[in-house]
Amino acid sequence: MDATHRQNEIMALLSTQDRVEVEDLAGRFGVSLQTVRTDLRDLSARGQLSRVHGGAVRIASAANRGYNERRSLNADSKRAMAALAAEVIPENCSIALNIGTSTEQVARALSGHRGLTVLSNNINIINMMMEDDSKDLILAGGAIRKSDGAIVGDDAVRFFARYKVDFAIIGASAMDADGAILDHDAREVSVARAILENARNRILVCDGSKFDRAAPVRICDVAELDTIITDRPVPPEFSRAAEAAGTRLLWTRNSESDSHV
Repeated sequence: MDATHRQNEIMALLSTQDRVEVEDLAGRFGVSLQTVRTDLRDLSARGQLSRVHGGAVRIASAANRGYNERRSLNADSKRAMAALAAEVIPENCSIALNIGTSTEQVARALSGHRGLTVLSNNINIINMMMEDDSKDLILAGGAIRKSDGAIVGDDAVRFFARYKVDFAIIGASAMDADGAILDHDAREVSVARAILENARNRILVCDGSKFDRAAPVRICDVAELDTIITDRPVPPEFSRAAEAAGTRLLWTRNSESDSHV
């Protein structure tokens, strides 16, 4: 079966199911894993599907995908990254977290930390921590985006500008190999930028599938971050940009993390 027929079959499968797996497709077509990955990359480049770790899903931009659906994507990786972030963040400090399913997992991983002051524009994070008397919680003011509980807009930007926290922890919708960190909603990006600009240490928590996705609005570049936590080795170009900037890279799926300091 040639590439055209394989790719047509992949799209036919995605018309009846939400996701396809690389290993399943390789067995189905009797080809190598790399051949299937090439097929998925070609289909993704044409905008016919969205690549995720281990396979692909029906086309749906992160901007349109439901928030609960995003919570389930790469959930194990997000928990592992969050656990690593919790090792980096000490007790008795101030932190700011933006909207996102990865930052929610970081908030969960910090449940054992005491003496934290937590600022967020993510209602879900504040609700999650409400029962913890050892943490001081401060919720940003502004317009609420009902689809995910994000507080966005100029009021939220001004809110974060009033503070200087020890750690900023943000997520993103996409990463480019050249070092760009990206998202879809300009209002959300403005808040993320304000969080980064008003923090002493800036951490991005973002799984490696985001290198396979595109988003139009730049949050920052790798040089504007102190630490990036992901779930796998990053593309060589991205690694070189991080090294040149002195940005530390940590990932969860190797026995040893690669650090650039």
